[in-house]
Amino acid sequence: MSTSKNQPTGPVLTEEVTLRYDYALGEVAGAFMDGLKQRKIMATRCSKSGMVYLPPRSFCERSFEKCDGWVEAGTEGVIEASTIVVRGFEGSRPPPIAVAFVRLDGVHSAIANYIEGVDLSDTEQAMERIRPGARVRVEFVAQPQGRVTDFYFVLAS
Repeated sequence: MSTSKNQPTGPVLTEEVTLRYDYALGEVAGAFMDGLKQRKIMATRCSKSGMVYLPPRSFCERSFEKCDGWVEAGTEGVIEASTIVVRGFEGSRPPPIAVAFVRLDGVHSAIANYIEGVDLSDTEQAMERIRPGARVRVEFVAQPQGRVTDFYFVLAS
């Protein structure tokens, strides 16, 4: 009988590791998170190129200049890419979950977040509903706390 290189050959010790991260948000991410507390999705704008970025960026990828303004993103947008996650991991929502990159109205880039309210029991049918080009709208949790999970997307009627 041969033993695989990846299989333990002796006693196995199992440990649980919990990691907590504290990090400074900085000026741009901090302003974005503060906007979420007020049920606003704020994007940065570069006056030189006219580009509007969400998630907000400090510098414009077209002009290489500092983004010098803030605009409130639209409350609806279009799915650019989507997926259904069927395997969970610790700390996440229980699977299956739908996630999409959405370009909100008035913005030139896309932000990822959960899609709620879609029956995920039939993956093929669900993927047809959350296909690229489908319209969605932003909804907020009952008590926003300044976290990216304060908002999510639902299919627009």
